Amino acid sequence: MARSISKVHEGWWDYTTLDPEILSDAAKLTVKDIEQLERPGFTVRMYDSFDLFWVAEAMEYIHAWKRATPDNPVGICGPIGPTEQLPLVAQIVNDLEIDLRSAHFWGMDEWYVDGKEVAPTHPLSFAKADMELCFNRMDKKFRMPDEHLHFPTVAGIEAFSRSFDEITCAVMQGGQGEVKHWAFNDPPARAGDYVDAPPTPEEYRKLGTRVVTLHPLTLIQNARTSASGRLDTVSNQALTVGPRETWKAEKVSIWHPGWHDNPFGMRLSAFMISKGLPDSSVPMSLLADHPNVQFNYYRPGIGSTDVEMH
Repeated sequence: MARSISKVHEGWWDYTTLDPEILSDAAKLTVKDIEQLERPGFTVRMYDSFDLFWVAEAMEYIHAWKRATPDNPVGICGPIGPTEQLPLVAQIVNDLEIDLRSAHFWGMDEWYVDGKEVAPTHPLSFAKADMELCFNRMDKKFRMPDEHLHFPTVAGIEAFSRSFDEITCAVMQGGQGEVKHWAFNDPPARAGDYVDAPPTPEEYRKLGTRVVTLHPLTLIQNARTSASGRLDTVSNQALTVGPRETWKAEKVSIWHPGWHDNPFGMRLSAFMISKGLPDSSVPMSLLADHPNVQFNYYRPGIGSTDVEMH
């Protein structure tokens, strides 16, 4: 049966090309239904306040880093989006005087412009945000050395990818974009070998850290959330950590505060993961095949999928 043409852009794959029955079933899920999507390898956590939500996200950094020793370096790969947890991480490290000298951190993404990653002085730089919101706020007595901070660069793609074999990634943390990505693992273009069908899950999971061209939904979302709607200032390409590195993480932890994706999207990815329905037009659904995935929801942010005119 032929796949539908995307309602977003006919040159791309995305969730609008799925079987309508999957879309309908996901839209019907109540908050209680989402909680009951848990299965072995897929955990759902609910938080009733942002205080609890952001502290829990920050504590994933702390728990991962406290495992690190000189003989067993351990790190966490973290997102920009959400970012509210980052100042809390720094405060916890400073207040509890946690020694991070054996700990590591990977940034997930960076914008790509004119053949290279943007400089850390760029206003939209992900590395800049990580440093200013978290690592520069840590007391230098406790912070890990600079060489333990890994950010994707064009020249360093192979070393960045290889570091996931050299250091234990306890957690790969992320948000979910409107195109249902983690990091910038967007659905592919409808071109070349993928005109009639998107890549199989097995093909997509082979992708490592790389330069990607972004789906139109991702560009619009980033303009809205980071650039006050200035789409002209947002690059259409980025560097991103890939599925290959993601599957080397012991755990993938996705945080849904309620504004990076919409009520329908927060249901769809959980439904597809729970039911074992991986499809590369919904990249987040590929986590159905990862052995340890946790979705974390701010319960009031889940909202409703009622269709009504406002």
